[in-house]
Amino acid sequence: MTTSYALLIEYDGRGFVGWQLQANGLSIQKVVEDAAAHLAQGAPVACAVAGRTDAGVHAEGQVAMIALPGGLAPERVRDALNFYMKPHAVVVREAQPAPDGWHPRFRALRRRYRYVILNRRARPALEMGRVWHLPHDLDAGLMAEGARHLLGRHDFTSFRAASCQAKSPIRTLDRLDVWRDGTHVVVEAEARSFLHHQVRNMVGTLKLVGEGTWAPSRVADALAARARSAAGPTAPPDGLTFLAVDYATPIFAAGYSCGSGKAEGA
Repeated sequence: MTTSYALLIEYDGRGFVGWQLQANGLSIQKVVEDAAAHLAQGAPVACAVAGRTDAGVHAEGQVAMIALPGGLAPERVRDALNFYMKPHAVVVREAQPAPDGWHPRFRALRRRYRYVILNRRARPALEMGRVWHLPHDLDAGLMAEGARHLLGRHDFTSFRAASCQAKSPIRTLDRLDVWRDGTHVVVEAEARSFLHHQVRNMVGTLKLVGEGTWAPSRVADALAARARSAAGPTAPPDGLTFLAVDYATPIFAAGYSCGSGKAEGA
């Protein structure tokens, strides 16, 4: 008999090739699956995930699922995985029995990402690898104005990576908020699903608006062009964090779900 567990995971993406197993380096998926194998008498354990993240991208609320033999208590699964994942910067915050028929990817209603720009002259020290450092002043208000052109259901070809494997470039962007919090400019994006590099390409484009290179209305022109060359550069992975996944029925006791970033005190 096996029991499926939903896992709420956080990680620092630095030093990893991303979530997915790859031949050219260490992935977060491998760290989780290798740790889980210790709880399965050495047998391989496959891990399903809500959303794959690229190299250097972080997570506060990644959601995954594993199946283990026996009926281990969720707290024991959490603690054992965390023990075996040392010293890697990957931690299971919470483990819960997964509902019958549940899947972290296919049952997800919305996903939320946050991108943080450190907007000051001095380079980061404590936040190195966790922000995009831009020393020249950005106008967050203009960036927010530009972001509004991207809301709704559109063809996001201009904002997808050339390597994107999605069958369709059509996505519905439910929220794209931009605001300043002291020396930080914060961008939060929320949608059922995203194209490869979509968030980073949107941020790179909004950066052009914030520095005054583009008028906010040019974001609409870039979207309408349906060509990657029409939009701005791809922002580096450092500032991007996978924040949360929303499900119809909350899975975790922490109630981790999508909501308004501004309501969180930003």
